Parts: sequence; C-alpha cells; structure tokens
Amino acid sequence: MTTRTRILTGITTTGTPHLGNYAGAIRPAILASQDANADSFYFLADYHALIKCDDPQRIQRSRMEIAATWLAGGLDVNRVTFYRQSDIPEIPELTWLLTCVAAKGLLNRAHAYKASVDKNVETGEDPDAGITMGLYSYPVLMAADILMFNAHKVPVGRDQIQHVEMARDIGQRFNHLFGNGKEFFTMPEALIEESVATLPGLDGRKMSKSYDNTIPLFTSAKDMKDAISRIVTDSRAPGEAKDPDNSHLFTLYQAFASKAQEEEFRAELQQGLGWGEAKSRLFQLLDGQLGEARERYHALMSRPSDMEDLLLVGAKKARAVAAPFLAELREAVGLRSFVEQAAAPVAAKKKAAKAARFVSFREDDGSFRFRLLAADGEQLLLSRHFADGKAAGAVTKQLQNGDALDVRPEALSFSVWLDGSVVADSAEFADEASRDAAIAALRVALTPLED
Repeated sequence: MTTRTRILTGITTTGTPHLGNYAGAIRPAILASQDANADSFYFLADYHALIKCDDPQRIQRSRMEIAATWLAGGLDVNRVTFYRQSDIPEIPELTWLLTCVAAKGLLNRAHAYKASVDKNVETGEDPDAGITMGLYSYPVLMAADILMFNAHKVPVGRDQIQHVEMARDIGQRFNHLFGNGKEFFTMPEALIEESVATLPGLDGRKMSKSYDNTIPLFTSAKDMKDAISRIVTDSRAPGEAKDPDNSHLFTLYQAFASKAQEEEFRAELQQGLGWGEAKSRLFQLLDGQLGEARERYHALMSRPSDMEDLLLVGAKKARAVAAPFLAELREAVGLRSFVEQAAAPVAAKKKAAKAARFVSFREDDGSFRFRLLAADGEQLLLSRHFADGKAAGAVTKQLQNGDALDVRPEALSFSVWLDGSVVADSAEFADEASRDAAIAALRVALTPLED
C-alpha cells in the first residue's frame, strides 16, 4: 500500500489577508490539499502570534479572519486536518520535551534572534533588550508543530528554511537520546514553491501591509473597486499603446486570468485601452472570481460558532494522532505509570526474551487506557477505556501472564476478550493475511516463557 506524503502548513494569524496572501500562499495551498496522495495538516499558528502581538482583541479577530478566509477559499475540512495550534495541548508539552534536548548554541544561531541582537547592538542597547523567550524559543515550538505529526514536507518561505532544518536537528537529537534504535520522528523537508506569485501593491512595490499598499481580499465590492482605482499607472492617455510587461496592473490581472483572458487584455493594452477601463476590467475579473468566496467569508464571520465547531472537529482529528504519540514519547523519556513500573520486574522475569511492552496513559476525560507495542514499536493493541488505573493495570497483568487469551477476528481487525468482555482492539488491516499475521505476533508476544 502506498504511503501518502504528510504535508503540514502553518498559517500566521496576524493581520487581515490581502490579495497577495491569497495568490502567493492560500490559493496554491488549497489546490495542493486536493492531491489524493497528500495527507494535509493545516493549523492556525496562534501560539506563534503571541510572540509578535500583545493585543488580545487583535489576536482574536485575526484568528477568526484567517480561519474564515481559508474556509471561504475552498479548504475542504473533510479532506484535511484543520485545527488551531492552541487546541492541541500535546504541542506545548512536546515543546518542553524538545526544549530539554535542544542546544542553546543552535538557538543562538536563529535568524530572527540574531537580527534582534544585531539591531540592539547597532543602537547601543543591551544585546537582549526587548527579546522575549518566546522569540528566542520560537524554533523549538515550530519543531514541535512539525515533529508532533511527523510531517514529510513543510511548505515555507525561504526565510523559514532554517527553522525546518533546526526541527531536523532537534528531532535527530531526541531520537539518538531516547530512541534505543527506534526513530520516533520523521525528518521533515522544507518545500519551497519557486513559482509562488508575488503580487505588486497599489504603488508597484511588493503588496505588503507594512507598505500600506494592499487590496484586502474579502473587502466589499465597492471598497475593492475604490482600491483598484488607486493603482498607480503611467501618464499614457486612452488611445496610446501601453506596455503590459511594465505595468503592475497587468501583473495583477495576469495572476487571476486564464491564458486566453491574459492574451486578450495584453492586446487591448497594446492597442491603447485606457487605464480607467483597464482598472474596470481588473475589478470585473476579481469580483467574478472572488464574489462567491466573499459571500461565504462574511457568512462565516457572522456565525463564529460554525467555525468553532469545524475547528474543534479538526482538533479532535489532530489529537487522535498527537495524544497516543505523546504518550509514547513520555514513556520513552521515563515519564511512566508507577503501576507499569511496579509490574515491569515480574514481566521481565517471565518474558525476558520478548521486547513487546505495555504503555499506559490517561485520556482527557479521566479514563485510563493502555497500548501493547511490538518489539519494533508497532502497535498491536489499544485498550478500551477504564474508570481507574487499577482496573487497567489488572487487565495488563492478566495479559502479561497470558491468562485465557481470547482473540476474536472481526472482518479486517480483531479484538481481545477477558472474562466475557472486550478489553482491547487492533487497528484495521489492509487484508485478512495482515490481520492473521498480527494475531500470530500478538500470541507470541503474550505467551509466557517456560521456566
């Protein structure tokens, strides 16, 4: 079975999206999410936003605007995992585990930190004036975002390549210290899209909020038309030939037009189309392409509870991956259940030749569960929920002793029963042969050795 490539995209949650954001990042990312071979994770990087902004109202408003923009733009939450970073408590916990292995010298070399230090030195300030631990530790949080979901590819701008490389360094260090031959973390690769559009703003410079030259993406039709009317053009009058290749108005048109529309517009400019009419054509093109998305955006903004529900569903999907993986990492670093610790010597005596192990953990609802991992780290079983740790521990002890092991195949999975009740289940397998092989492996792992 072909393994799908996992792609993780972090979405900055500061500021209101503009046309340049849409053409350069949002539109291509949404198109990429439709690839059947991609397992796509998209998250609102709202913990990262706290590093740059200390205005709670702006943080809240921007999170809503960004979420509504991606949803209105066509992101299909049924195909992807779309969540808020702050809804995944496993991420800050993993950040701490990674912080404990990240070298300070590595973080000292981070571009953002170095730039802030250099600026302070140039102005005669203390080198660390105004620098928070959030800014300094930013690469570790980004590493946790990436490594938590074992992303293969991370689309980033060139200024973020270093952070992906740092995530690799930190992940490799953790694997070396705690893996015991197992690679917990996949080594991510930065994905640079060379053909990403960089749109000019109203004044011809790169469209950027810092230049105050943007065209807001989902502003009203009237406001968009007014913004387009302010695009700077040359002084050539109607009837005079225009040079499309040196016109940023044409560049904007080109970014949204079909090839046929582009060629027709080019010819009309060369034949003397007036700038006023050209701006009207650009407005008609943008309004035609963005009108329906604009309506969806404003509908979402008027019903924040709908977005909340969608994001909580996304968080549940993300946590279904993150929670068991973090439990595995906690066990690897020694943050283990005392019950398991007490049972370990008994299990070691009876099954010294086997490397299968139980991993206990507690769910958010307070229930207790365990997983049985094979020697290679593959999950053989995931238990049902238990009201308390003692009950879960009693079941693991029975299984460790090989007591009345009752394995029942069910289509492409199987369950384990004790005393007439289901206590654990397997994952779903690709075929019955794989299921039967897993059952055989389970029986070997849970058969007590003879003295």
